[in-house]
Amino acid sequence: MSEPVRVTFLGGLGEIGRNCACIEQGGRIVVLDCGIMFPDPNMPGIDLVLPDFSYLREHADQVEAVVLTHGHEDHTGGLAYLLRELEAPVYGSALTLGLARNRVDEAGMSDRVRWMEVADGDRRTVGPFEVEFIPVTHSVPHGFATAFHTAQGIIMHSGDFKIDLQPVDGRLTDLARIGALATGPGIRLLLADSTNAEEPGFTLSESTVGTALRRVFGAHAGHRLIVTCFASHLHRVQQIVDAAVGAGRKVATLGRSMAKNVDLGRRLGVLEIPESALVDVERVDDLPDGEVCIVSTGSQGEPLSALSLMAAGENKLVRLRRGDVVVISAHPIPGNEWAVGRVIDGLHRRGAEVVHTGIEPVHVSGHARQGELRTLLSVARPQWFVPVHGEYRHLVNHGRLAQSMGLSDEHVLVCEDGDSVVLDERGLRRGEGVPAGFLFVDGTVGDVGHGVLRDRRLLAEEGVVMVVATIDPHRGELVGPPQVITRGWVYAPEAEDLLGEASATVAKALEQAMADGARDQESLQRTARRALGRFVGDRTRRRPMIVPVVVTV
Repeated sequence: MSEPVRVTFLGGLGEIGRNCACIEQGGRIVVLDCGIMFPDPNMPGIDLVLPDFSYLREHADQVEAVVLTHGHEDHTGGLAYLLRELEAPVYGSALTLGLARNRVDEAGMSDRVRWMEVADGDRRTVGPFEVEFIPVTHSVPHGFATAFHTAQGIIMHSGDFKIDLQPVDGRLTDLARIGALATGPGIRLLLADSTNAEEPGFTLSESTVGTALRRVFGAHAGHRLIVTCFASHLHRVQQIVDAAVGAGRKVATLGRSMAKNVDLGRRLGVLEIPESALVDVERVDDLPDGEVCIVSTGSQGEPLSALSLMAAGENKLVRLRRGDVVVISAHPIPGNEWAVGRVIDGLHRRGAEVVHTGIEPVHVSGHARQGELRTLLSVARPQWFVPVHGEYRHLVNHGRLAQSMGLSDEHVLVCEDGDSVVLDERGLRRGEGVPAGFLFVDGTVGDVGHGVLRDRRLLAEEGVVMVVATIDPHRGELVGPPQVITRGWVYAPEAEDLLGEASATVAKALEQAMADGARDQESLQRTARRALGRFVGDRTRRRPMIVPVVVTV
């Protein structure tokens, strides 16, 4: 009897981001992707969100390798954090590894990884599996679908993909190879991208954006053009450069990640930019406005990005001028809509004209819609199907789509983070769950914890009230009235009477407690917290954070 194969989902099933799965056979594990998720507005102060690595930490000696499907942060951004827990070789295309290496080098983890470059169609032994790297089109070049040849047949992961018949670089999704696997050994289990599973039809080709960009450039001759997109979207950067050069403009990059990725793309031959077309961003003020094109980061409204700083008038390299044209060649990630809207407002306030997808089709998705998802299912003809990569509603809709293509209800499993599935001779069944909560990162601090987030939300919504009381424990007396300090509860200069009452309330409670024999700081702090909390709640019907401090002399 052949060994069973287990697939465990650590992230990406129920949210956009944190994509990470483990494929396990004979006690050996291959990690497929290791991404981050950007925080939502309910995560104050959090920089990014990681998968929970508890399962991998406990089985670190069993991890054979990490396989990266493509270079986006939601698939590679957590790698540096994972490498703190274990050492493993990392497989991916040259571009994917180049993009991932930037983060790993910054984190000082380069000595814990061997970079294993693979090319289209390669088949490598990775741990207990033969892994085949199948080209797919996406919004970052050189993405792969991965076919794991296991003891239980082929498990195929689509990667992030769409079926683009006119890709910018001519590299097509290799449906022929997927079909050959389906008609040969057969695909027992398909894991497929669900991001656009609710969207009917087919995703437009990336090359259509070039047509829109050329139209925008032609309509704004004589004006400076600032175009923002994801720094990893090198096909988009190529089309921006082509439109700029065609309009007789010089191109400057703005933002560290944009500069790094453009340099990487040129070195790998992914980007073709004439040396004569490039200019340092510090020199753009020396050029006529109609000869300038700046390619910038900040399409998602990130607070410290180049575009956000421009909108706030705080970018030291580029100052917006009335008449500048800003093209936002991206769509907001779910949850970022407010941040992007705020930046667009700031750009308008500074006199810029803003072109976005509501005005011109300057962006298309990199993910397959229903038509392409049906095509993949019809070509792959999997025996079992698990939708991946998406919010829960996306997974459910993708599951229904698979059923409409002929898969029975029993052969479609909708899973969530922490779930596992086991493939054996009998078929696919659910396995034991593993920890898969959010791991919050604030600066260089990992695992901030839900308690810290709860405190931050409380501070944001209700504020904080601190009372400082000085006591003489030997005499059992207060040394002066308690001082009440507040932030975000009431405005102190306008609430002196209320703060005075709060001080008197705490003083009375402490005096009574000391009269009853209490002298230790802990019990007196509890007394002060209860008294002040009750007073605040009764008088204002609010529940700020109460911080008592008792000082002894």
